[in-house]
Amino acid sequence: MSVRICVVADIHHGKPSATKRGDTAIALMEEFARFTSEARPDIVLDLGDRISDENRETDLALQKDVGEAFRQVAAPIHHFNGNHDRDHLEVSDNETILGQPMKSMTLDLGGWRIALWRADAKIHRDADRHGFVLREEDLLWLSRTAQAADRPLLVVSHVPVSGHAQTGNYYFERNPSVSTYPMAERARAALAQARVPVVCLAGHVHWNTVTTVDGITHLTQQSLTESFTTQGEPAAAMGLLELGETVNWQVAGRDPFAFGFKPSARRWTPPLPVFSEHPEIGARIRRAAS
Repeated sequence: MSVRICVVADIHHGKPSATKRGDTAIALMEEFARFTSEARPDIVLDLGDRISDENRETDLALQKDVGEAFRQVAAPIHHFNGNHDRDHLEVSDNETILGQPMKSMTLDLGGWRIALWRADAKIHRDADRHGFVLREEDLLWLSRTAQAADRPLLVVSHVPVSGHAQTGNYYFERNPSVSTYPMAERARAALAQARVPVVCLAGHVHWNTVTTVDGITHLTQQSLTESFTTQGEPAAAMGLLELGETVNWQVAGRDPFAFGFKPSARRWTPPLPVFSEHPEIGARIRRAAS
């Protein structure tokens, strides 16, 4: 039996900001409610960044608007916090508004295990650190979940860990350090401990992408209100992910996307070190240079 999941990412309700059409978010959430009604999913995933942050008072009001919009969705919803949900608000603020705990957890559906990896998504701007911080407790949770998996595993997060190139991305081509976690390679190593097929799904980077690393397929879904790929109009991206022996992912809207594949439990041969540090290749390089 396949699992059907509707996905919405990076709603960014609020004032228009750069290429984010936050002024269209609530109307598009009404469309998303209709989309989920027609798709009849088992669950709905909100990948985070529900708002474009301004200040605590405004952000609380914006989050309440989005929370109210989600009440039109009949299927069970699992929310994630994005960095904009955390700039001026605490995790507990989001939990209160959305009416659910927002800690990492797993659920088993139709032969798959869904890992809701709610790693901390706050971007720090302190003098001694800037950007995301991947906490050890979040890494350990991911590692233990991968090791314990006895069925295909979908790992869901706000921030992607594939480390894929951001060439052409309006926000991240010149700011790749905040497109993923600073220790993303450790997260990928944790995922590689799984002896079952693994698929990863994230938001944050505002475009539809597929990247395979070490036999693990990483998907990122376009923002609901992003416009840099859609000539100023909101992308209206609404995803349907079907999990079975094969995985089928479709994104409707102005930036449509479709991809199907069979997930794999096979891992790749580890990459070479820097050539000069390899005992055989390095020796040949040194001999050639002498």
